[in-house]
Amino acid sequence: MRIAQVSPLHEAVPPKLYGGTERVVSYLTEELVALGHDVTLFASGDSITSARLVCTCERALRLASSCHDRCLYHLMQIDAVLNRQQDFDIIHFHADYRHYPFIKRIATPTLTTLHGRLDLPDYPSFYRTFKDLPFASISDTQRRPLPFLNWRGTVHNGLPERRFARGSGDGGYLAFLGRISPEKGVDRAIAIARRVGLPLRVAAKVDDADRAYFSSIRPLFDHPMVEFLGEIGEAEKGDFLGDALALLFPIDWPEPFGLVMIEAMACGTPVLAFRHGAVSEVIEDGVSGCVVDSLDQAVAAVDRILALDRRRCRANFEEHFSSVRMANRYLDLYRQLSPMAAETSLAPVD
Repeated sequence: MRIAQVSPLHEAVPPKLYGGTERVVSYLTEELVALGHDVTLFASGDSITSARLVCTCERALRLASSCHDRCLYHLMQIDAVLNRQQDFDIIHFHADYRHYPFIKRIATPTLTTLHGRLDLPDYPSFYRTFKDLPFASISDTQRRPLPFLNWRGTVHNGLPERRFARGSGDGGYLAFLGRISPEKGVDRAIAIARRVGLPLRVAAKVDDADRAYFSSIRPLFDHPMVEFLGEIGEAEKGDFLGDALALLFPIDWPEPFGLVMIEAMACGTPVLAFRHGAVSEVIEDGVSGCVVDSLDQAVAAVDRILALDRRRCRANFEEHFSSVRMANRYLDLYRQLSPMAAETSLAPVD
């Protein structure tokens, strides 16, 4: 099958450092190529892929200091897709809503995966304008604010099984990995670690929009049991998660998925998470982690989570969140949407 993957341009595919959507696009693209499909990736020029790469900017926009108007590059990307549409059986968009006004000019079947939160106040009126487009969600919970959309399926994010190995947890610390922002709950993570008397290592980026918040909580990092590592790269992530006793995921927002949870599970590291968004879809309580509703419950659950079997945690990841499973589920949606795809012999859906 001839497949186009259209990625956001904020990060490379895969990202050099932090980045969720582009990482998922990379895993999906590489798995589709491995399954024998003809894949074209529309992404930044510093992306690394075994697919055919089409770029409208040389570097990921977050890292391009010379970029003053990011919207221009996304519009150029959409134009490039329009000009090449006849080359594909299906076009899979991952870059938010920028292509919606151009959709009537695209004769090739499309699928749009929404990767972000959908509970924003402006979204219902906006999305009713484009409600007939075929959409995919990354969790059932994510789609609840917009039930009227033409949802074609939920496809949970996946990782290559070979990407992370099961770790030992011998580092003796709790881990926080992601982004410093109010909704991610790093202050809660510090409170949990201090109350249970375990070291906490924080590997996280600080966006410009969150620097004021970071300054306001900066004194919390002065505690001797708290170590702030800053933003780490993909190569460091496996050891960081694999050596951790557990990952703390004390979020306070409707998380659409939470890729770091399955990254931890792939390392055999259980996840202690607050019950928001898709957490209960991703974490099997008592197997791959513990799901709690308050800070007190989180503190009380630490002993329980440290007793979980890391082998069962890894096995849960392999069963539910591999990139092969993700790719086959997307292939099933492509077949539903594209007459050409339906005539193509596809790998069976897991």
